[in-house]
Amino acid sequence: MKVAPKDFFLWTGAVVALYFSVGSFIILSFEYIERLFGNAIVGYDPYSDGIRFAIASLIVLFPIYIVLTRMLQREIRMFPEKKDLWVRRWLLVLTIFGSAVALIVDMIVLINTFLGGEELTASFLLKVLTVLIVFGGVFYYYLQDVRGVWEQREKLSKSIEKVVSLIVLVSIIAAFFIIGSPRTQRILRYDDQRISDLSSIQSQITEYYRNTKRLPDTIDDLRDPLVGAYIPTDPETREDYEYAVTGPLTFELCATFGLPLPELGSDARNSDDWQVREFAKTAASWEHNAGRTCFEREIDPERVPPYPKDPVRLRF
Repeated sequence: MKVAPKDFFLWTGAVVALYFSVGSFIILSFEYIERLFGNAIVGYDPYSDGIRFAIASLIVLFPIYIVLTRMLQREIRMFPEKKDLWVRRWLLVLTIFGSAVALIVDMIVLINTFLGGEELTASFLLKVLTVLIVFGGVFYYYLQDVRGVWEQREKLSKSIEKVVSLIVLVSIIAAFFIIGSPRTQRILRYDDQRISDLSSIQSQITEYYRNTKRLPDTIDDLRDPLVGAYIPTDPETREDYEYAVTGPLTFELCATFGLPLPELGSDARNSDDWQVREFAKTAASWEHNAGRTCFEREIDPERVPPYPKDPVRLRF
């Protein structure tokens, strides 16, 4: 039977939606495992870009996969000859082959880790089990599809669809307990920007001291159009951050935060991931609660010496 454009795009769309849905579900599952049993630093990635993309993919693509799969199975029941379409055969065999490869690689990683004497942590074993279950399920379902089982057992096919849909729905709902609501995400972004702004202002105050041997009286003293100095303002209110001189070499910077900074333990400071270590270092310098928080800073002239007025000229 000749493949019509409709058949080609329906089958291609269903398989692409399947691949993205499987990948997104595994990303969410791995994130849950790391947060519950691993060494993930809660609060290290406040925006959880990977989780948000996985949720968006599942919300959009998984229903598309379900709808397209129903349409294709209904057409095969009405027109049994469509089982022999080359696009269907190729895509199903490719899916079965890819699932088998994933299962083989999964077992190789497990055995290689065991033989290498590495510790088989709970998070590692759960990730291996997740891959085994997900790709094992895909392998079994489409192997039965090639054999024509689901055309004959429509009720069983729909039951499997409902169970999988429920699992996906639960995984999406659970994700919001990790990343919070969109409003929480917006507040976290504001707070992260405030820390970045305060760090920038602190650097400019230090540079001002090195040039003038004194602290600026007000934050307006830092604004110098000749050098293009830019003093950031609060990202939400657009007001200047609070700055006050408290001594000859001490000053105070204040900002109003929406949420407290998550507490990080020694695991973050000693992490093998340099990004996690940098985040932990930043958190230690700008630890804050919700609401107005002030940070006391003191300039050490030995560590931050003023620039000499008359630089030594090189003689040749």
